[in-house]
Amino acid sequence: MSKKSFSYKDSGVDIKAGEELVDSIKDVVKETHNQNVLTNIGGFGALFNADFSKYKEPVLVSSVDGVGTKLIVAFKAGKYDTVGQDLVNHCVNDIAVCGATPLFFLDYFSTGKLEQDVGYNVIKGFSIACKENGVALIGGETAEMPDIYQKGEFDLAGTIVGVVDRSELIDGSKIKKGDKLIGFKSNGLHTNGYSLARKVLFSEYKIDDIPGKLNCSVAEELLKVHKSYLALITDLKAIKGVNGFSHITGGGIIGNTKRVVPDGLSLDVNWDSWDRPAIFDLIQETGNVDEEDMRQTFNLGIGLIAVVNPDSLEEVKRVSEKLGEKIFEIGTVK
Repeated sequence: MSKKSFSYKDSGVDIKAGEELVDSIKDVVKETHNQNVLTNIGGFGALFNADFSKYKEPVLVSSVDGVGTKLIVAFKAGKYDTVGQDLVNHCVNDIAVCGATPLFFLDYFSTGKLEQDVGYNVIKGFSIACKENGVALIGGETAEMPDIYQKGEFDLAGTIVGVVDRSELIDGSKIKKGDKLIGFKSNGLHTNGYSLARKVLFSEYKIDDIPGKLNCSVAEELLKVHKSYLALITDLKAIKGVNGFSHITGGGIIGNTKRVVPDGLSLDVNWDSWDRPAIFDLIQETGNVDEEDMRQTFNLGIGLIAVVNPDSLEEVKRVSEKLGEKIFEIGTVK
């Protein structure tokens, strides 16, 4: 009796499918490239010719992150072109608040069985956000791992690298007692708090339901793209007296902002100083969620905070309004 012959494809990995995906995305990826990118995708390493001539002491700033369980909402909705944008924008914000200008982005896309249309839409999302932020998508990894993921599931991670002159680093060291906390609107949950949000909302609603408090479906609300604050931060950081920034992600307003506040200082937040988007009220009421849990889990409608000397408030307001951003004075450094 002859022994059964196995191939890599029999084990669930289709090399040809991976090659076809790479071929299909080359054009959308190339749209993000500039004169600094020396290779198209497909090589062993991505080449970026960094020009640091305008920097006295260039410091590279990097960040790596994922999208979390927001992906499960994308699986349920069958919509895959927004989560890539979420990831890029999240990473961009994380280094922008340090004063850095983003240079390039790399992605990791892993799945049980590679589906061409899903992979294409995910990576198209990366390219959309990269173009919007002036970031080059210079490489990535697509992994097919059938024994780790269930059918229709995948995971994402991304790494971003940027640069800032050492003298221009924003680390919160200039923050002082009396500085004001200036909040800027989020676009919903962004990419944090989805484990709680899903547990609550899907206990009561289906993905296509339109709850009374919302003017769109649960899917549309939960898949709103994580907002990029790069343009806003770029203009605000040039203002003397803007002493720090906080990107509001997991941990909420207090948890994230205290990361940039020097020891010996604390935050006094007026939680009634802005109107929370309806999605947060819906989650709290549907799940009877404690207010402290809400504050620690969600951004509650504020996605970015600038810590500002009171003398600079008018200039911050003027610059923000020019970019179409409304400011909320939400608290003080004590």
